[in-house]
Amino acid sequence: MQDTRALALTFEVSGLPPVKTEALSIFAAGHRQATRVRTLLQAALAAAQRTGWTPLPGPIEVDLVLRCPPGHRTSDASTLLGGVCEVLQDKKRVSSIGLAHLGVLVDVALYDDDRQIRRLSYHEEPAEEFSYQVRVAAVPTGV
Repeated sequence: MQDTRALALTFEVSGLPPVKTEALSIFAAGHRQATRVRTLLQAALAAAQRTGWTPLPGPIEVDLVLRCPPGHRTSDASTLLGGVCEVLQDKKRVSSIGLAHLGVLVDVALYDDDRQIRRLSYHEEPAEEFSYQVRVAAVPTGV
């Protein structure tokens, strides 16, 4: 039987991505990134439901395109990528804090763990309003 699972998922999100800049988990209730985390999780959930996406178990690549007004960049690429990747992986490994405040969003995962990432890309595009595009894709084995 042929595997018909989608191997790439691309979706748009309004606003700014969550950033990972400190040791405190961005999933902690009341964290200053909470709104951005929820917005990303809701967009990922909608895209996954629309396409029938299931979390990828093997090597992946993550692409992030930030759209922002010229001269208004808010964070560096590594903290933006770190925040997005933290949110999109399986959250079951975050056992040191309670995640009940996320409700059904706690189960949103596009892949299992950051250790699967083999390629990362980031670039910026000028725009009038902040938004971003995320793409998660399987990387062929052997790459």
